[in-house]
Amino acid sequence: MAFGEKKSFFGRLKEGLTRTKNNMVEKIEDVIFQRPEIDEEMMEELEETLILSDIGMETTGKIIERLRRDIKTEKLDTPDKVMEQIKKIIEDLITKESGCGLSSSVPLVILMIGVNGSGKTTSIAKIAHMLKEDGKKVMLAAADTFRAAAIEQLEIWGDRVGVPVIRHQEGADPSAVIFDAIKAAQARNTDVLICDTAGRLQNKKNLMQELEKMNKVIDREFPEAARETLLVLDAATGKNAVSQAKEFGSVAELTGIVLTKLDGTAKGGIVITLADEFDVPVKFIGVGEGMDDLQEFDPAMFADALFSK
Repeated sequence: MAFGEKKSFFGRLKEGLTRTKNNMVEKIEDVIFQRPEIDEEMMEELEETLILSDIGMETTGKIIERLRRDIKTEKLDTPDKVMEQIKKIIEDLITKESGCGLSSSVPLVILMIGVNGSGKTTSIAKIAHMLKEDGKKVMLAAADTFRAAAIEQLEIWGDRVGVPVIRHQEGADPSAVIFDAIKAAQARNTDVLICDTAGRLQNKKNLMQELEKMNKVIDREFPEAARETLLVLDAATGKNAVSQAKEFGSVAELTGIVLTKLDGTAKGGIVITLADEFDVPVKFIGVGEGMDDLQEFDPAMFADALFSK
């Protein structure tokens, strides 16, 4: 990513995190800067503030425990030093050694899962746009066949982005769509095949069987392809997004999370919980409706945007 583009997205990210900043960072500053000294009472108040900012109790506990230790060992004796350390702790928590980007291998098959309304279809389009801009040949598979609207929406987005969409009729076997899409992708030397899949959690057994069937088709027909399974979550759902991640994680081998609609919520603190409490990295975040408003998650950039003035 060129420097100018990164700077541009940083501006959009900073703007998109305004509500979260007001809900979380400004309240943290109030706790720290309005107290006469850095003491246990301040730490307890800070802990409560973090929990109320959609950061989970487990993650909050880690932040507070490390901050207590750092205050003593690094002699953090001013509010500014404490604030800077909180930012550093959060950045460390959300940085995964596994990295945040998509697999660079081609061919690549991406299975996209997530409940209706999470932003799954638009995220597929934005990732397709991003990959196409990077010079990749991209194809979409409309394997969410249980909603006619899902197929039509994906076709509309495919037309906008300028990538082909493989589809069947409503109610068709999703694995049959995947099969045809693989054959089309192979015939056209496609680099990345992105598959829209159903995201119904009402019956986890059915969802698990459906995903297993799709994966068997990919294993059999496209063994040379690298694999990603991305879960799309709506940041506005706050702690419910964590519950969804646990539920989907129990039925699918997730490789990454796509967190959408950060710009429309004060619950952006959920990024910290998701990145900390799951082995699965947050790979993309969305801070707007534009095609370029979904970008690879950069922990350092996120922390800078959240805590910058």
